[in-house]
Amino acid sequence: MSINRVNISGNLTRDPELRSTSGGTQVLTFGVAVNDRRRNPQSGEWEDVPNYIDCVVFGNRAEPLSRFLSKGSKVAIEGKLRWSSWERDGQKRSKIEVIVDEVEFFSPRNQGQQGGGQQGNGGYQSYSAPAPARAPQPSRPPVQTPPSADVYDEDIPF
Repeated sequence: MSINRVNISGNLTRDPELRSTSGGTQVLTFGVAVNDRRRNPQSGEWEDVPNYIDCVVFGNRAEPLSRFLSKGSKVAIEGKLRWSSWERDGQKRSKIEVIVDEVEFFSPRNQGQQGGGQQGNGGYQSYSAPAPARAPQPSRPPVQTPPSADVYDEDIPF
């Protein structure tokens, strides 16, 4: 048995691209930058080293997601890995990408799209997830306390 599941969180490196196959299936592609911590052998200091991950969404969710995602958005992705290989100009090429099953948004919608989507700090910003709105709770009847009884440890049969 093998398990093919991946969870990543990071920032989108580019605006998503929405396309359709000849059969009409929508395909959304985007990249996510995920930092890794490594010790620099020369200085001995810890450094963040980015990994760039290609992600793909197929089907009915592709178009709605394209409206919510933009360069710099912070997201968490859950999906599975898929390896692809092809040949271009006589060169064999391959890549691993994430086929997305779930997306969780950590950035407020359309945040930081000043100036045509360009953001400061190289396009990367960190946001906290907004607090979820609480629905009003239905009124509950008051909890009644049971009548007091004289129960002693000796009365418990175990």
